[in-house]
Amino acid sequence: MKFLPLIWRNLLRRKVRTTFTLLSIFVAFVLYAFLMTIRTAFSMGVEMAGVDRLMMMHKVSLIQLLPISYMRQIQSTPGVTLVSHNTWFGGTYQDNANQFAVIAVDPEPYLKLYPEFRVPPEQVTAWLADRQGALVGRDVAARYGWKIGDKVPIQATIWVPKQGSTWYFNIDAIYDGDKTIDKTNFFFRYDYLDENRRGAYGMVGWYIIRIDDSSRAAETATALDAQFANSSAETKTSTEKAFLQGFVNQVGDVGAIMVAILVAVLFSILLVTANTMAQAVRERTNELAVLKTLGFSNGLVLALVLAESLFMAMVAGGMALGAAWIFVSRGSLNSAFLPIFVLRGRDLLIGVILCALLGTLAGALPAASAMRLRITDALRRN
Repeated sequence: MKFLPLIWRNLLRRKVRTTFTLLSIFVAFVLYAFLMTIRTAFSMGVEMAGVDRLMMMHKVSLIQLLPISYMRQIQSTPGVTLVSHNTWFGGTYQDNANQFAVIAVDPEPYLKLYPEFRVPPEQVTAWLADRQGALVGRDVAARYGWKIGDKVPIQATIWVPKQGSTWYFNIDAIYDGDKTIDKTNFFFRYDYLDENRRGAYGMVGWYIIRIDDSSRAAETATALDAQFANSSAETKTSTEKAFLQGFVNQVGDVGAIMVAILVAVLFSILLVTANTMAQAVRERTNELAVLKTLGFSNGLVLALVLAESLFMAMVAGGMALGAAWIFVSRGSLNSAFLPIFVLRGRDLLIGVILCALLGTLAGALPAASAMRLRITDALRRN
């Protein structure tokens, strides 16, 4: 620490150059933080998928419906402990831009399948007793100012009601959860949908199945699909993780895209920082020779130059990660598309390691050059 003033004075020698280098590092790590946040938003649902839950959809496509009569056969399959179903509803609120996940469910088994949803017991009771009731996430309720008891109109986009084009729901319950839970969903009762839509009666979108032994998931999935082979609606059953991964893959390998961008950005910043350090060492050749004359060892000179590079990287990168964490912790940029908006501690730790690695690599060659510098050669250049 006693050499910190010396390092600081060296950085202030060229204030403009140092400032722009710090800003470059700052921007690079802000970009890193937000790309990791977006990557998490796309992948968190996959990572949090229940290991004991299977998803059954139509073999052709998710948009193809399945008969609700399948439910009894699924429930009687060995290894199955609980089954429920979902049906995608679509719909918009007030304006076509206000879109979020609206899904028809069977309330009681659905809440048992997803215990991570925290709902007050009295609100659950109200939802079960109200045919037009809805369970909504806290985030979407806050966005539109909904509260318990409100009547909400949802404009139909897929399922048109028997009268008009608008469905009306009562906000009976609001669910919450930790940061990994998507709180932008709108759930309502399937029986209300089936009674009031035009056509497709007795059909559902997909089934959610809980099994008693996750190690036999593939075997159970095969047994389930075999029951409906050669039927008018053949099925495809997979783990919840594989099911959700299919949605993510529709927009490409997000993780690989993010990593490729980050590699390019960090490599560019590495070159910028290394160039800054190389210029700084060249400008101080005589001074380094004087330090060695005064008794500074080659190892100490090496450490001083590396410390200067590390100081820049850690200060600018640390400030960038801190600023990004504060911003992200306040909420999503667009909750409709990035409902899970969180910068994980693991990504912050990786960011700190990258800062240290950047500083080390950027200062390695200039530091080695300073260490090998011969006093006589340096003073002769004066």
